[in-house]
Amino acid sequence: MSSYQDSYVASGSSPTEQPVFDFAVRDEGTIWLFIPQTPAASQFLSDHIHEDAQYFGPSLAVEHRYVYDLLIGLREHGLRAVRE
Repeated sequence: MSSYQDSYVASGSSPTEQPVFDFAVRDEGTIWLFIPQTPAASQFLSDHIHEDAQYFGPSLAVEHRYVYDLLIGLREHGLRAVRE
């Protein structure tokens, strides 16, 4: 192994690191955005969210009154979210 590769491995800055959280959640007032950060998060949206749900780009737009229930559902499926 060359010294370049050794220092790269030792740095811990591998480009294949996975995000710690599956969703970034942003409070936009009455609407909250659930932004998928991992393939598991995108799969969850495909499997569990109705086809007529509202999206803003890749983000699921959720009325504030449903945020808690969605967070519980994410947790029950082993997914993690962080508020931005």
